Amino acid sequence: MTFAELDISKVYTYADYLKWQFEERVELIKGKIFKMSAPNRIHQKISSYLHISIGDFLKGGKCDIYAAPFDVRIPRKSKDDKDIITVVQPDICVICNKSILDFKGCLGAPDIVVEILSPINNVVELKNKYEIYEEAGVREYWIVSPQDKTFSVYTLIGCKYQPSRIMVAGDIVHSSVLEGFSLDLKDMFDSLD
Repeated sequence: MTFAELDISKVYTYADYLKWQFEERVELIKGKIFKMSAPNRIHQKISSYLHISIGDFLKGGKCDIYAAPFDVRIPRKSKDDKDIITVVQPDICVICNKSILDFKGCLGAPDIVVEILSPINNVVELKNKYEIYEEAGVREYWIVSPQDKTFSVYTLIGCKYQPSRIMVAGDIVHSSVLEGFSLDLKDMFDSLD
């Protein structure tokens, strides 16, 4: 089966997703297929910068960091592949509860999810994934906009996200999940040139 042969009106599951052999990378959000764009150089540079910064901080600690492609399955009622209708590949995720890790990736909510926006995926990231991560219980959702050179942190308080102010170069990002971690946005955004 090719990507073009898929019926985009159909609701798919993780069991379906595992059978697909086409080249396109996709995510399932509530059973609907979303084609992922190929990351550009700036996207990859930010992803690498964050992965190294967070990874260095996590060395010897209890949390692990993963970069895409890495399947995060969000179960609703059952953890069975045929019942899971949301499978995403965050640019970066931090997982402190290692019991949700398995051979296929992550089955449950990571502690931190980082999504780096591209010009064509903003709606998916800003609306659909926001809702999914909030409902699933992702403790922090970081959104980086390379185009605007902005950084936002959404922190789960109770069962709702509370947004940070929009941060820019010169601001320092702190995390309530990773106590003691800080990220200088000037250094990160300056590294893009």
